[in-house]
Amino acid sequence: MIRHLLSGADLDADTATLVLDTAAEMATVAGREVKKLPALRGRTVVNLFYEDSTRTRISFEAAAKRLSADVINFSAKGSSVAKGESLKDTALTLQAMGADAVVIRHPASGAPHRLADWVDGSVVNAGDGTHEHPTQALLDAYTMRSRLGRLAGLHVAIVGDVLHSRVARSNVLLLSTLGAKVTLVGPPTLIPVDIASALAPGIDVSYDLDAVAPGVDVVMMLRVQRERMSDSYFPSAREYARRYGLDGPRLRRLPEHAIVMHPGPMNRGMEITPEVADSPRSTIVEQVANGVSVRMAVLYLLLGGNNR
Repeated sequence: MIRHLLSGADLDADTATLVLDTAAEMATVAGREVKKLPALRGRTVVNLFYEDSTRTRISFEAAAKRLSADVINFSAKGSSVAKGESLKDTALTLQAMGADAVVIRHPASGAPHRLADWVDGSVVNAGDGTHEHPTQALLDAYTMRSRLGRLAGLHVAIVGDVLHSRVARSNVLLLSTLGAKVTLVGPPTLIPVDIASALAPGIDVSYDLDAVAPGVDVVMMLRVQRERMSDSYFPSAREYARRYGLDGPRLRRLPEHAIVMHPGPMNRGMEITPEVADSPRSTIVEQVANGVSVRMAVLYLLLGGNNR
């Protein structure tokens, strides 16, 4: 097993499959009366979050606690970081405290890679800038496999704000490794010109959601990250919703078996309508539940499932 999980590119097919299979075993714990395993007793996991987060931070905290690890939640707000402490000095502090794993979310792309150079424990990237979010890609892959029974051969459309999406980048890398076909869909202004060739071979790009929809198994809608936009990337929210939003009529044009995904949080009425988000074909709530099982698997394999 790898020492750190910093990128979807860190996972080959065998390692990714091991994580997904382990997550399936971890999922059985959720059905027990006592939802805990002693696997990481005596280990310390630090959640180091420099950006606001709800789903990811709570998911990692729940995963570590279900494995009986000691959990320290570190928020940049109200800490020495607010006084100007550098990431390296924070890392050295965590190292001195004996952190076995550091889960980091940071607004700067590449921050987890630097952290991995400064600590002895494992580092898990929980989202860095507009770069990557590998555990989100793993839980998305797990959800697809659970719903559709396979990953190899699936056609997955990733739709929307690809430019600012770390989720899109990690999903492209992981899904390609696991044999799925990926098409990136969105306005030309929100799909970097060279992203398909830069990430993985065989990635298609389309600017027409209606043309792609009838041939896909999975539609993954991305949040429009307006907080990261300093320029105007499309005429208006209404125009974006008309061209690239997933509504009831578009949902009905998908194949009957196709599922709808969204990493959350959603802009309801913009990239996805309430009718679609709350439909039986939506896996959005499942993705949140599956995230705990997948992150349990990642922490277990990094800290408990190896002989480091």
